Amino acid sequence: MTNLSIHPLVLRWTSMLTIGLLSLMGSGLVFAQSPGNDFPNHPIKIIVPQAAGGGTDLIGRRIAQKISEQFKVSTVVENKSGAGSLIGTEFVANSAPDGYTLMIGGLFNMVMNKALIKNLSYEPDRDFVPIGYISGYSFVFLTRPDMPVNSLAEFVRFAKEQNKPITFGSAGIGTLQHVWGEILLNALGIQTIHVPFKGAAQGYQEMMAGRVDVMFDNMSASKQFILNGKLKGLALSAQERSPLLPLVPTINETGITKFTGESWFGVFAPNNTPPATVNKLRQALIAINKDSEFMAQVEKDGGRMINVPINEQQQFLKDEIGKWVGLVQKNNIKVD
Repeated sequence: MTNLSIHPLVLRWTSMLTIGLLSLMGSGLVFAQSPGNDFPNHPIKIIVPQAAGGGTDLIGRRIAQKISEQFKVSTVVENKSGAGSLIGTEFVANSAPDGYTLMIGGLFNMVMNKALIKNLSYEPDRDFVPIGYISGYSFVFLTRPDMPVNSLAEFVRFAKEQNKPITFGSAGIGTLQHVWGEILLNALGIQTIHVPFKGAAQGYQEMMAGRVDVMFDNMSASKQFILNGKLKGLALSAQERSPLLPLVPTINETGITKFTGESWFGVFAPNNTPPATVNKLRQALIAINKDSEFMAQVEKDGGRMINVPINEQQQFLKDEIGKWVGLVQKNNIKVD
């Protein structure tokens, strides 16, 4: 029987190799379990801080469907409306920063709340990280159908000839229709009375009945009233004309005053969400923004895709806050 012996040097190197392999295996195990590396492994929730059935809700549900397709996990929408979007926004700001609770945010809660509400309970550019911006929608300056004007210049002349203020409607105090209406009409030098309603639909009804003079509202909601002749569209807030309303000039194009703005939407996560998770979500949003079906629906609704590069997303938010906070203060617009 042969006596097999192993040289001590071989034993030493074998032992060192075994330790090294175990170390590498341990490192691999730690990597596999690191935050965000296996994301997502259970359902994602998207908070819409407005009521079901509105434009924000519709965008949230389309995004949820596309995220589900991207990650192969269930993605559900939960509406948390109330207090002018504060309840839902606060909920996400205080949620676990793990990527499983996201929010559809926009100019309404990420910018205008900052501009209008004293002692806001969250800081948009501190408590959230942008995952990606989705779409932007121009506003249209509208007049009642029987007003004897067909251009912004004619409207200004007409309004200044009246012996009473022009009435302008909105979906409520503090809404974009209210704030942007104040800013634009002040820039035009028009004396006005604000008539807030409980929603834009009531404002449209009053305009078509001739009881309210003007309204400044999202093109996605107003374009059909313009196309069927029930309201007049005089100017757009966007930088360029829309192919859906090719005969309506931009406000800047008229040369009467300067006004550029879009009601935009994006997806946000709580601050301190792991970078690996944020990166995965951002890549998903990039793919969604290139999805032909998704793009076609946005354009059909009167919007355009907003593709802000990742390294410019935080600055985009800061710039929007700076612009509109400044204009709200300049025009002394208050909601309380």
